[in-house]
Amino acid sequence: MSKSLIIVESPAKAKTLKKYLGKDYDVEASSGHLIDLPTGELGVDVENNFEPHYVVIKGKKKYLNNLAKAVNGVEKVYLASDPDREGEAIAWHIAKRLKLNDKAYRVLIYEITEKGVLDSLKNPTSLSQDRFEAQQARRILDRLVGYQVSPILWKKVRRGLSAGRVQSVALRIIVQREREIENFKSEEYWTVESRLKRIADDDKEFFEAMLTKYDGQKVKINNSDQANSIVEAIRNERFSVSSVEKKERQRNTLPPFITSTLQQEVSRKVRFSVKKTMAIAQRLYEGIELGDEGPMGLITYMRTDSVRIADHAIGEGRSYITEKYGMEYLPKRPNLFKVKKSAQDAHEAIRPTSILKTPDSVKAFLTDEQFQIYKLIWKRFIASQMNPVVYDQTTVDIVAGKAVLRSTGSIVKFPGFSVVYMEGKEEEETKDKWENKKLPDLTVGEELNLLEHEGKQHFTQPSPRYTESSLVKELEEKGIGRPSTYATILSTIEEREYVVKEKNKLKPTVLGRSVNDLLIEGFPEIMDIQFTAEMEEKLDKVEDGNVNWVDLLTNFYRGFSSRLGEAESSMKSLRKEGIPTPIECSDCGATMTIKWGKRGEFLSCSRYPECKNAKKFEYGSDGEIKIIEEVVPEVRPDIVCDLCGKPMAVRKSRYGKFLGCTGYPGCRNIKRIDSVIEDEKVSGKGSGDNKKQPFKEKTYKSKIVSGEQ
Repeated sequence: MSKSLIIVESPAKAKTLKKYLGKDYDVEASSGHLIDLPTGELGVDVENNFEPHYVVIKGKKKYLNNLAKAVNGVEKVYLASDPDREGEAIAWHIAKRLKLNDKAYRVLIYEITEKGVLDSLKNPTSLSQDRFEAQQARRILDRLVGYQVSPILWKKVRRGLSAGRVQSVALRIIVQREREIENFKSEEYWTVESRLKRIADDDKEFFEAMLTKYDGQKVKINNSDQANSIVEAIRNERFSVSSVEKKERQRNTLPPFITSTLQQEVSRKVRFSVKKTMAIAQRLYEGIELGDEGPMGLITYMRTDSVRIADHAIGEGRSYITEKYGMEYLPKRPNLFKVKKSAQDAHEAIRPTSILKTPDSVKAFLTDEQFQIYKLIWKRFIASQMNPVVYDQTTVDIVAGKAVLRSTGSIVKFPGFSVVYMEGKEEEETKDKWENKKLPDLTVGEELNLLEHEGKQHFTQPSPRYTESSLVKELEEKGIGRPSTYATILSTIEEREYVVKEKNKLKPTVLGRSVNDLLIEGFPEIMDIQFTAEMEEKLDKVEDGNVNWVDLLTNFYRGFSSRLGEAESSMKSLRKEGIPTPIECSDCGATMTIKWGKRGEFLSCSRYPECKNAKKFEYGSDGEIKIIEEVVPEVRPDIVCDLCGKPMAVRKSRYGKFLGCTGYPGCRNIKRIDSVIEDEKVSGKGSGDNKKQPFKEKTYKSKIVSGEQ
């Protein structure tokens, strides 16, 4: 019997699979995509049903040749690339290019464990044309937008910029939030707060209450005079409890992670970027060396939007909870979670492949970053199968003359899943000090002592800037993109300098705002949030077999192609006009604008050519423009150029300091800095009184140039 061949994506995954398979199987890795659209051209025949022109990716021919040799003589080829659209495309292209025909089988491996791998091989499927066409439609759609809109930005702004069907909408959301913040008008308001204690309690045992009603009316205090008037009016009143209301409440556990919630939680708790999170999760899925056990995948497939859990995993989790925490923490029936309609339910949620691989038991084999993410995944899964948190929420009203004050708090009666895991919160979701605090066991009619009493000034705040976590949440809620694409989207808008991170918040740069505005002007449809969300739904329907991929692209391109010509002629050119900035010209007081030259971005006076003031600049960590003050080179009259005799000067480049002739550009002689210079700096020497030093270092470029440079 001939051997069978299994083809996976990564060498790490191949190594793990070899551990579980006998001598009847060979395992090879494709190292990702081998076939794709060409990089230097559109690669799509829009006049011929959007026929794609696929080519072998540069540098990948050797992998394709290796696979071509490996498939010779084998009876079956199991295509085990990742179980998603991209994996389907990889499998499809390999099967077609190597002409595998009837000996090609598709294997979907959701967990790289012995059971997971062997079960998948026992139940192979055929390649999915619908899933491949969904990936192909998405790839072509993104190519049509990116390859035809980006060149317009190159003409109108500068080269190196990019536009994208989802990327540009994500930028729009960030810019919209920034403008909301800028246009937000903060309003002053005041609260009256009291610190109180039971008469019988120690002075350290106090709680706080806030004024809610005065003279029978809800309180709205706009200034300090109103606040101080109420403070003084009730300072000497008798404070007593008028009502105590207790309600038992439950906080239910959360489902195990899907891709987006994992990205959000890691961003909140560990501060990893979405891109970094996915790279680490991929490694945990493909396999980690566990000492004598060899390699093993520690988590299930990490690109999923389903919260479904396999029955055997639920059983394993329930057994662990019973043994570790006791029966009181175990629900009578397993916790099952509702899967949203758009979810690809063939995938499970992200969970540990074995509950017995506790974070501490594998910590020695993981990097610190891998450990932190694995610990979150493991704890979230265990918590998902535990009983809810039970607590008493207490509301106490206190009267003092015409005033009614209120204090709320809660007391945990049963910790439930919180003994294992509690979800992190975004800034806007953080609970205020009036919730979840502990209150004494007060009774109606009980008198209280007033310890402190004051009015406090506050100002309304705008919604905060997006973090990577909150942006992912926003994109998911609006149906923009898919969880597997968020890492690429976020890294791209940062790499293009459309946004910067300021205290972990995403702030659009001047460039990002300008590109956003140009794209809204030229391509309102592709920048429309609802339009983009509807397109995602149609792409999902291609995978379901309910929408023809060619029809989808035809309907989109009909309107898009007409926009291309209009945009190129109507969009204003920032390359000529520059991007206005709030910076004033130091020579004439006019506005400075950002322009682009051969050496990159620079600030230019908007009155050019009347005023020729120009400055170098960089974006600070807060996204603001910071002018780079030019440093006057330090001339060394004691060191002369051995070509023209003029003094040399200490200059700087990105590679460090060097000596350059002061006769530049007529003389371009440069040299490495002699150690003599460093010695002179230490000793305090190096003045013009020193004798001229012969320079013995190697000359990199020694040429006297005359005329125009």
